[in-house]
Amino acid sequence: MTLPFQANLLQSFRGLSSYVWVLAGSMLINRTGSMVIAFMSLYLTKELNFSMGQAGIVMGAYGMGSIFGSYIGGWITDRKNVHNVLVYSLLVSGLLLLPLLYFKEFYAVTALIFFYSLVADSFRPANSVAVARFSTDDTRTRSFTLMRLAINLGFGIGPALGGLVAVTIGFKWIFVIDAFSSVLAAFIIWAYLPKDQLDPVIREEKVEGAAKTTVFADPVYLLFLLMVALFGTCFFQLFASVPVYFSRDFHYTEDVIGYLLGLNGILVVIMEMPIIYRLEKSKNVYKYISFGCLSMALAYALLWLNQPWLWLSVVYTFFITLAEILAMPFMMSFVFSRPVAERQGQYMAMYSVAYGLAHIAAPTLGLKLADVYGFSTLYILATFLSVVIAAIFWVLFRKIGGKPLTA
Repeated sequence: MTLPFQANLLQSFRGLSSYVWVLAGSMLINRTGSMVIAFMSLYLTKELNFSMGQAGIVMGAYGMGSIFGSYIGGWITDRKNVHNVLVYSLLVSGLLLLPLLYFKEFYAVTALIFFYSLVADSFRPANSVAVARFSTDDTRTRSFTLMRLAINLGFGIGPALGGLVAVTIGFKWIFVIDAFSSVLAAFIIWAYLPKDQLDPVIREEKVEGAAKTTVFADPVYLLFLLMVALFGTCFFQLFASVPVYFSRDFHYTEDVIGYLLGLNGILVVIMEMPIIYRLEKSKNVYKYISFGCLSMALAYALLWLNQPWLWLSVVYTFFITLAEILAMPFMMSFVFSRPVAERQGQYMAMYSVAYGLAHIAAPTLGLKLADVYGFSTLYILATFLSVVIAAIFWVLFRKIGGKPLTA
């Protein structure tokens, strides 16, 4: 007998392109092995004995690389074959992880993390454009949700596995596993994704004709990007400061922290696709972005208590996951509602840049504030900022309407 929840879950997957499934499968493999960022702050502070300020700078370098990589990736995606961008970014970024087995000096690690992020995040605009290319207007939100499901399933497995790896055989093996998963994901895309369907929409000499659609002439989208950057700054405390908080104040071991991070991914896998399938039928889908911001506010409010109760950490994980589920899929849908096809790469690149800025601000500001004023102060600020972001998103989408436009 099929339960109503199971039927809803199965229905939500119907009608998606087989090529979207290929992209999701490669992403699942890549993210299952992707443990580096989840444990980077702990690796830097515990294994390399960096200060929290130094760890914040290294993580900030990751964010800076993400900004440059996203913009370069979007520029290339609008002009070159998307297939090539996907394969080479995965392959090269995987190989760049291996020198981290030997680099221990602050400046060397910072530089390598920057270049790793630059190459790795050039993948994001190309991947999003590929998903959009293999989707219809009716399946686009669910296609992106499937990609997030694959990412989060991998992230549910990866940190839990990474925590065990760190405890049993050492942090260095995390880099080896991550590198192998990137190379394997590159091979799957190279072998199974049709290259001839991923040529640029128009040739470079014609791109300038679409200049009127540039992101810099779209004030609504620019305000949206600012709010995304602030949202990401709060949300990425999940990876930037919360693992250090759990380790230093709660005395959780790496495997317990890995299980909590993995729970985030597993909850997304279980909950997101059925929820999005139901919510995308609403008249105003973008209001759920504000609801997600409010859920994030509640999550960080729970951390004010500063109590090492495992059940409380689980409840925090639930609400931060709910924030992700409600906000991020509809943010992505909005990104592709704005531009014409030949500017999708640029719009997606600037969306990734906004998250790149958040990757810089989250660790550098978050860990510095925690170092000077304490973790409770940091999470109080995150709570109130989340409420402000929710309000601004609400006003923004009330003005422009709530249904996705045709890209």
